[in-house]
Amino acid sequence: MDYTLDTGNRRLTAAGCKKSSGQMLSIHDWLADIEINKESCQYVEVQFKNTRKGYYLNSNNIDLEKGDIVAVESNPGHDIGTVTMQGYLVALQMRKNGYDPQKNEVRRVYRKARPADIEKWEESKAKEHDAMLRTRKIAKDLNLDMKIGDVEYQGDGNKAIFYYIADERVDFRQLIKVLAEVFQVRIEMKQIGARQEAGRIGGTGPCGRELCCSTFLSKFSSVGTNAARIQDLSMNPQKLAGQCAKLKCCLNYELDNYIEAIKEFPDKSIQLETTNNTYYFFKLDAFARKMTYSTAPNMPQNLVEISLDRAKEVIALNKEGKKPDNLSEENQSQQNAIIDFTSSVSEGSLTRFDAKNKKKKKKKHKHKHNDKKPSNND
Repeated sequence: MDYTLDTGNRRLTAAGCKKSSGQMLSIHDWLADIEINKESCQYVEVQFKNTRKGYYLNSNNIDLEKGDIVAVESNPGHDIGTVTMQGYLVALQMRKNGYDPQKNEVRRVYRKARPADIEKWEESKAKEHDAMLRTRKIAKDLNLDMKIGDVEYQGDGNKAIFYYIADERVDFRQLIKVLAEVFQVRIEMKQIGARQEAGRIGGTGPCGRELCCSTFLSKFSSVGTNAARIQDLSMNPQKLAGQCAKLKCCLNYELDNYIEAIKEFPDKSIQLETTNNTYYFFKLDAFARKMTYSTAPNMPQNLVEISLDRAKEVIALNKEGKKPDNLSEENQSQQNAIIDFTSSVSEGSLTRFDAKNKKKKKKKHKHKHNDKKPSNND
């Protein structure tokens, strides 16, 4: 978001809040307005199509800001990208990502993009979709077990990167020869995973927000089904899988908090004994510190929700050979403790308004009947 303050003769803009021209993985530059020695942080972060980024040396000391379109060194020729970060924050980001200028090839920022550069860049981008469809057909004709997920042309149009997904090793030497003849550019093949493909394509998740992999996630951690079990989530693949058909990355976000919270809960296999029933664990609410028990194993029947302290109290009584009369606390009635799922579901039923609607229709029908004008014979 671009915050601008009108002070009469001049307009002040928060540099760190400028838009990134719709780029993914946008970062807020919280050090943008702090004056720091430029010689100690001459690198800028430049983002290209979707999630591809790089660090470039601003050796010519060009006055750059977030959102500027620049021409940078490439091999061969030059590439066009958008500045997403500049200043001391780039040095911190380079250190975080393990980028060492002494060990990596240092490429430079040539200039701010000229109108001719941008025009050539737009022409190159217009070819990408058609190139992807043609490459998929060529790969199919060559019987290659791979999926071409995306094509990215370099800013000057002299090179094209073909992103592909494959379960096994693919010999695409013949494919490169055919592509070089068809498109007359330098070809580079780059393998990506299903998560990276989803990040490049983008989209909206079931939470209603833009996909994490296309907004802020730059590194992908493995996600196991154990993460869903610890959080007591339903093991439904359709709900646990993201658009990449892998387990959702967000399953790891609160996992550490759940692991810490459930440490004080008793073993789920422990049964609670009362004078009338035997109760089996059904589910728990880690942060509300509550446990729900059922009178039938592995199915909801006469569910009773109690606090963690009460569960520990009943377990201690059972170890002493004692059985309480009720599973719920002494000061809480059994009627309030039992969860009636039938009534809860009926309250949310879509047909609960039907009876009212029928009554309204009957009333309207009566009014229409009474409003009839009398005939001349009357």
